[in-house]
Amino acid sequence: MLNHEIHPSSLHFSLLRQLADTPRQDAEADERHEKIIFKEKSYAIQGAIFEVYKTMGSGFLESVYQECLEKEFDLRKIPFKSQKEIRLSYKNILLNQTYRADFICFDSILIEIKAVSQILDVHRAQVLNYLEASNLKPGLLVNFSSFPKVDIERIAL
Repeated sequence: MLNHEIHPSSLHFSLLRQLADTPRQDAEADERHEKIIFKEKSYAIQGAIFEVYKTMGSGFLESVYQECLEKEFDLRKIPFKSQKEIRLSYKNILLNQTYRADFICFDSILIEIKAVSQILDVHRAQVLNYLEASNLKPGLLVNFSSFPKVDIERIAL
């Protein structure tokens, strides 16, 4: 990950404003009301996430959940790349700074892990920026420190 705070662009700010004005629902309810990109793959990933949370609970650092998800993805034969380096650019000029995706599953779904008291708009903006930088469409923002259940937000470009 980058060592500085990521500021959402005006486009992302307007998307975040829409998110803030829309009541949030859990992941299952969202899936009933919208067309999901990579639906089956998303379900498989969420199943692994739920299993890690059921087994480990909340309260650990992100690195613990990272390692547990690697093990669970292997057990479920979900193809993934962990800590995949993604090059960033500015006006089509490659930067020295890179981003490391927590996971890219099925070569198509970005997973960003958090272990925070609650997901904030800055975390959502981070995922939007990472999706744009990686040319991926869907992402899952996962907070393992929520209680009584893991918090999963689907974000798509």
